[in-house]
Amino acid sequence: MELTIEIIKNLCKNKKLRWTNHIFIRLTQRNISMSDVENALLSGEIIEEYPSDYPYPSCLVLGLTIENKHLHVVCGSNGEELWLITAYYPSTELWSNNFKVRKEK
Repeated sequence: MELTIEIIKNLCKNKKLRWTNHIFIRLTQRNISMSDVENALLSGEIIEEYPSDYPYPSCLVLGLTIENKHLHVVCGSNGEELWLITAYYPSTELWSNNFKVRKEK
């Protein structure tokens, strides 16, 4: 199954979200709200794909928080649920100015 932004947005709108322990830890550490993650998914676009991730294909979504800050969310799906893996504010040290392309090391 190919994971598309339409599938992600549809699962998010229908609250078919699986919040992992890992994302809760990261949200607390990084002061990111669950609403910000949902807003980023609904406003976002896929910028990297990881089709061979286990147990489900996953991707990196770039979206906006409620306050219009850029946010990266890693999520995967089996087609029925969206597994939320991690979220973070992208850094200009590691990402291009539009936060869509990783900088070379």
